[in-house]
Amino acid sequence: MEIIIGSSPHISQEIPTKKQPAGSGVVEAKLLHVRKPRKGIAGPSGMERRQKQAQDPLKGRVLTVLVPDAALLPKDIEESEYRVMLRFSKK
Repeated sequence: MEIIIGSSPHISQEIPTKKQPAGSGVVEAKLLHVRKPRKGIAGPSGMERRQKQAQDPLKGRVLTVLVPDAALLPKDIEESEYRVMLRFSKK
């Protein structure tokens, strides 16, 4: 006989996935939005919106991604310069 105290998880609840080992450098993210690069450097007010003169590449795309678990990101991500590699896979 088995006695279970509590309730069973909802069917729609996501099953937790295995976390990558710390320091592996692999972080899963969700792609939220894709847009074309900016054509100019002025914001809506006409003022410069960037700290330095730079242009987005003509053939580039701007991706917005969501990392569900920020603990997997490097602690110094805002102060350091990192290269990011993307690998796409369909569900």
